[in-house]
Amino acid sequence: MSHILDWHRVPGKPAMTRVDGLTDMDRATHWLGAVRPQLMAALSRYGVVYLRGLPMESVKDFARIRDILIPERTPYREKATPRSRFEDDVFSSTDLPPAQFIRMHNENSYTLTFPGLLLFGCLTAPEYGGATPVADCRRVLHAIPATVVAKIRAVGWQLTRTFSDHISTDWQSAFDTTDAGQVERYCSDNLIGWAWQSDGSLRTGQVRPGIITHPSTGDEVWFNHLLFWNEWALDEELRETLIDEFGPDGLPFNTAFGNGDSLTREDLRDIDGAYQASTVREQWRPGDVMLVDNVLTAHGRDAFRGERKIVVAMGAPTRLSVCRPTVRPAPAYV
Repeated sequence: MSHILDWHRVPGKPAMTRVDGLTDMDRATHWLGAVRPQLMAALSRYGVVYLRGLPMESVKDFARIRDILIPERTPYREKATPRSRFEDDVFSSTDLPPAQFIRMHNENSYTLTFPGLLLFGCLTAPEYGGATPVADCRRVLHAIPATVVAKIRAVGWQLTRTFSDHISTDWQSAFDTTDAGQVERYCSDNLIGWAWQSDGSLRTGQVRPGIITHPSTGDEVWFNHLLFWNEWALDEELRETLIDEFGPDGLPFNTAFGNGDSLTREDLRDIDGAYQASTVREQWRPGDVMLVDNVLTAHGRDAFRGERKIVVAMGAPTRLSVCRPTVRPAPAYV
């Protein structure tokens, strides 16, 4: 088996190398260890690398690959979407309904320490759709109108969340505790504003930079959930229903400029257009593995039909403070 990787670069698809001749996981992990320096060099260049042909058939196999490629793990903090947790810190990519597509985002962009690397693996490919599209955040930054970039550079972005049993993740699941005092301490330690509501739900607010610099490559990138969690990104009928039922402050998520100014629909369209222009995708096949630099690259999910089992692991914990944030993180009044 050759230890020299040959990268296939096809327009609209991520950089891929095809693996031939590895018939068992012992040989596969040995080979991955030998080529890991090449994989990491390619990752810094492309932001994502896709491996096809590994003999991966189970969560245990995926965890073995993870241990070679991402030896230092990152916990899933401030949980936001439903996931199944499998053995050995391996999760489902998401348990949201198949018909729902997921907009582009950088994992845990709102936390003070986030995963620098993500590893996705395909155990069951869906009948139709279900790709994990990725977008180069260097290109995204350059494609967004200068006025929006300048404002984010100056004031950052603001995230507000409502943790509720009714319309979103409850705070017990999000913070992995039933101790309200522990949640308050976490929020205080992590520069998150918090307020308990009369019905027992929790509201939080935080300001984050939105533009950061990769700590190793020196590339400046667009890094946030600004589009993903903005109210205008919701289906219009769903948005109106949620506001009618819970009020504008009761949405499970909302985003704004860091000074509290609202984004317009035009702002969101421009940001979405920048992501779309920078997005590539590959349809999953069983055994596929995709390694993502979470700072250089945003990801999402296409809607799909049929059974789909894509697993994910997170690692290489990265502190926001080493990424030259353009705005200091701070709590937001809620």
